[in-house]
Amino acid sequence: MSLHDLTALEQAAAIKSGDTTSVELAEHYLRRSESVPGAYVKLTPELALEQARAADEAVAQGRAEGELFGVVCPVKDLFFMAGANARMGSAAFDFPSYADDNVVQAMRAAGLVFTGKTNTPEFGLPCYTEPDPEVAPPARCVWDERRTAGGSSGGAAVAVAAGLAPIAHGSDGGGSVRIPASANGLVGIKPSRGRISNGPLRDPVGDLVNSGPLARTVADAAALLDVMSGPFAGDPYYAPPPATSFLAAARTPVRRLRVGFFTAPIIADVPVDPESTTAVERAAALLSDLGHTVEPTPRPFGPEMMSQFEVLWHVLALLTPVAPDDEPRLQPLTRHLRDLGRDVSGIALATAVSMLRIQTRAALAQWAAFDVILTPTVNGPAPLVEDILDREDPARDFELQKKWAAWTAAFNMTGQPAINLPLHWTDAGLPVGVQFIGHMFAEELLISLAAELEQAHPWADRKPSQW
Repeated sequence: MSLHDLTALEQAAAIKSGDTTSVELAEHYLRRSESVPGAYVKLTPELALEQARAADEAVAQGRAEGELFGVVCPVKDLFFMAGANARMGSAAFDFPSYADDNVVQAMRAAGLVFTGKTNTPEFGLPCYTEPDPEVAPPARCVWDERRTAGGSSGGAAVAVAAGLAPIAHGSDGGGSVRIPASANGLVGIKPSRGRISNGPLRDPVGDLVNSGPLARTVADAAALLDVMSGPFAGDPYYAPPPATSFLAAARTPVRRLRVGFFTAPIIADVPVDPESTTAVERAAALLSDLGHTVEPTPRPFGPEMMSQFEVLWHVLALLTPVAPDDEPRLQPLTRHLRDLGRDVSGIALATAVSMLRIQTRAALAQWAAFDVILTPTVNGPAPLVEDILDREDPARDFELQKKWAAWTAAFNMTGQPAINLPLHWTDAGLPVGVQFIGHMFAEELLISLAAELEQAHPWADRKPSQW
């Protein structure tokens, strides 16, 4: 067994017991990461080995604390991490990071080791990961390199799925953790709004974006969520802490639940891929076999709400500062979305925020009797790149994205926690995830349920050829 066959929690235990060291793990992953293109924008070996040596010294002195101490965890390149520039997938952006974003600060304080910055599309706007070629090669599905890895946390997903890191930091504004988790066969969690600090610079209008973990197992994802979570001074609001910990929830039997399910797309009226329908039907049958009550329920709203989301998305595209002379260097989709953002009036933006809040209340009330909601994560397996990317027609490109990512953005609008689980695989060996959505701040229940499903229908032994 190789070091990368161990889970993150197993690696941390091996470091504390002396069976391996953080330096050995960091060196192992740095070597592996040079061989798989598209996962990283930049490797940071000097920083990683400095952190690993410090972790090993703390272990030797009996100062190692936390469930993931000394374990490798790369940072998504939309975030600032002291020791590496932030490119954000753009030829127009190369910003020195003199300090950590709050979530990165929390991960650093927990003894995680940063082997690099993971790949992301320009400003994190698409649900594929095709950055400017000047920045990095594209991230492609580890199960079929003709297909997208999803986005915008595509590099993070490839890093974990290809065995270049046991866990990874991602972020999710419209599905950007859950979509690449589905495409690559991983667990991906979008936590409740306010669970993880967006500070000090990332509290954009609409409150759509959350950081979240990607991992091969529920327990690893839960442990990383524990590390990431918690308020910082200056946060405008924050979620209540879990009763114990999210990792404890992954080890706690779940009570019998009432689960609602639907497959109707939310953000686009498009045919549902049969693989996504099958994925939900099989997940529903597994839930019933485990003793849960499973019932159909209507979708909370339909594509009529997408226009409000798009108003926010267009404005968010403008919030990354770009010098006027650099605007022509942006990719066609980014320029298209920024141009649309410039046309948004103040009253249109205020209306979009207000309507989303009103609809969120209605959706939460509609589902109050359910403990959990089950949907597809995306519309079928990861598409071939040419079936989702259109650089010549960015408006068509955006419509193609909506057809595949037809469910996830709804729960960035509502702020509810959601998790992708790789419970279904096609006959061709491609993962198709299912999404579970919980009540606000109910990550513990979602994680307990996810762990039960993982035990009943395990997936972590599936490994791609890059492994």
